[in-house]
Amino acid sequence: MRLRHIEVFYAVYTTGSITNAAKILHVSQPSVSKVLGHAEMQLGFQLFKRLKGRLLPTKEADMLFSEVDKIYHQLRSVKNTSENIKKHEYGNINLGITPALGFQYVPKAIAAFGQESPHVNFQLQTVHNEAILQTLLERKCDLACLFSPDIRPGLSSITLTDSELMIVYPKSMFEDEPDVMSLEQLIGKPFIDIADSGPLGDLLWARLMEENVSLSSTIRVQTYFFAVRLVAQGVGLCVVDKFTALGNMDDTMGMASFDPPLTFNVDAVYLENHTISNVARQFIDLLSSTLSNG
Repeated sequence: MRLRHIEVFYAVYTTGSITNAAKILHVSQPSVSKVLGHAEMQLGFQLFKRLKGRLLPTKEADMLFSEVDKIYHQLRSVKNTSENIKKHEYGNINLGITPALGFQYVPKAIAAFGQESPHVNFQLQTVHNEAILQTLLERKCDLACLFSPDIRPGLSSITLTDSELMIVYPKSMFEDEPDVMSLEQLIGKPFIDIADSGPLGDLLWARLMEENVSLSSTIRVQTYFFAVRLVAQGVGLCVVDKFTALGNMDDTMGMASFDPPLTFNVDAVYLENHTISNVARQFIDLLSSTLSNG
């Protein structure tokens, strides 16, 4: 039996008439009769007998129905799932993020997304700029959200928002608690350096070279998070992305923009030949809004 045969047989069997079957299938009665007749011809036996205006299933139809019922419910499941996918209610999002976005913004976006699409599955991992190409090629993630990524051949990107580098300092270090500062104001202050800090480190280094400023550092760490936590202990100031700063502030710390600002993009990166699913695109739109609105 073909799928159309199964659909018509199920409708006639459960409603007891061609008229009712035509109504629920949204087709004409002659169309139902034609498909039913074709099914009987292929099967080689009669499925229904007429009795006082009703169609009564034959014994063969009764035996067949138990199997058709299973298939019909599977077909409905496929239809429902396809509708849910279309509505972005089901799917999988395999996302890599730079650690800074994990403090509050990605969790906030996932929580909001889950309210509307509770059946979407998320798989998350942290990714660093230097490993992005290999991570995508190995299918460890489908999308990666990074700061100013290097878009090499084979990669494409979607800009989610822009942000800036911030100076995070102990309030005890600056009595006026400025919210905008120049590099000159940092000269002579204990500076917490961040090793191998990728494109954002290059951004800061370029400004230091441009203004011919040297910062004094006796502490060097590997992560932005560690640097901010050291600021909380009053041992020095650091320069980190705004997301890390906002995610780790307390009452003892102040935060200032550069004058002029040191800005960068936040991009979602994916393989050029890899199609992004509709549900992933919807989430990326939400994440972009979350990042932009804070």
